[in-house]
Amino acid sequence: MPLQLYNTLHAKKEVFEPLDPDRVTMYVCGPTVYNYIHIGNARPAVVFDVLNRVLKRHYKNVVYARNITDIDDKIIAAAKNNSEDISALAKRFIDTYHDDLKALYNETPTLEPLATDNIDEMISMISSLIERGHAYEAEGHVLFHIPSNQDYGKLSKRSLDDMIVGARVEVAPYKKHPADFVMWKPSDDDVPGWDSPWGRGRPGWHIECSAMIRKHLGGTIDIHGGGQDLTFPHHENELAQGSCCADNEQYVRYWVHNGYITIDEEKMSKSIGNVRQVHALLKDHDGEVLRFALLSTHYRSPLNWSEDLIIQARNRLDAIYQALRTCEQDTADTNTIDVEVQNALEDDLNTPLAISALHECARQLNKSSDPKEQAELKEKIINSGYLLGLVQRDADDYFKGAKDDGGLDKATIDQLIEERIAAKNAKNYQRADEIRNQLTTENIELEDTKDGTRWRYGSRSL
Repeated sequence: MPLQLYNTLHAKKEVFEPLDPDRVTMYVCGPTVYNYIHIGNARPAVVFDVLNRVLKRHYKNVVYARNITDIDDKIIAAAKNNSEDISALAKRFIDTYHDDLKALYNETPTLEPLATDNIDEMISMISSLIERGHAYEAEGHVLFHIPSNQDYGKLSKRSLDDMIVGARVEVAPYKKHPADFVMWKPSDDDVPGWDSPWGRGRPGWHIECSAMIRKHLGGTIDIHGGGQDLTFPHHENELAQGSCCADNEQYVRYWVHNGYITIDEEKMSKSIGNVRQVHALLKDHDGEVLRFALLSTHYRSPLNWSEDLIIQARNRLDAIYQALRTCEQDTADTNTIDVEVQNALEDDLNTPLAISALHECARQLNKSSDPKEQAELKEKIINSGYLLGLVQRDADDYFKGAKDDGGLDKATIDQLIEERIAAKNAKNYQRADEIRNQLTTENIELEDTKDGTRWRYGSRSL
């Protein structure tokens, strides 16, 4: 079936048809690097990583850009609080961002532009918007004039009055209209700044993405992704800038947004103290398990993050890996994708249905006694799993690498297993049973096979 995506702009699923099938373009809003990313930031990164994998199956050349905002008032404030150089702080959190996403088994985007590397393009776009009558300079600021764009609000489906009432609009005497937003702001001597026609300053947040899209991907792109919280005002403002900068040019063809994450049925908030940073979660949980949990609900639906969700994800992922571990056949090397997995992902990235189809393949593998069928099913699971970014590891490595709540380390477990084997060979079955019981108490499950004893961290119960 053809790939379908829900287009926020038209509020419906649409068949995806790229502007140029020989160069498919996708841009996703990345982080503002002043702290570790939280699980809400990770959701779009994982969702659009899956979409990128699906697109690459259909098209030879997919250009996927995910930006990094490395100049922002939050970064400036965090660096000041730490008595740290701004660029050093930004680089530190860029590095941890990359580490966290790698641990979640994300692939690297084609492009990852930094805001600070694209200031000239931002100044050029702002100048063009002033010339076209869509922006104005006031007291060292440059603002986009909302009433100049009759289509403003069509993405978020809000009227201008609703936006003013519902948003935190900064009222400033230099604004022509209360909803006008800043594209350029002045910088004091102790704050990073760049020379511009309007004085030394720095860009506002919204202009960054519009300028980087134009520079790196072109005037019109196929897909723009991000979290639902970005629809207004960020993406609405982006759309206004990008559309008004050129005549008769469509800025984005498909707007795709993922839903919110709650924590134990509550909104994630610093004031509540329930922010779940990926960096911290990875200390207690396997990254692939966290990825599985993020994909267990349809990307447009809300996702309630909880320990129960993580346990369910681990148990379900264990089941697939156990099927692969038990099967002794080599893969069939057919590059076959399970049709149900493919259909589910092509229907607006229905990852829960795709995961269910992957489980069905694992169930069939467990039942099969035909070596050829086993090899084909094993290959199908691995190839289909790639589209989800799952089950790409050796099964033994997965089970031995899965995070557990403390307990015995891997070297000690291996030593006890060797001691148990020696006890069995010496017919000291009492000692062998004692070791098995000790490992069971530590949540270590043993599996005796003709090729030796394998172990895994035991599945957790809810």
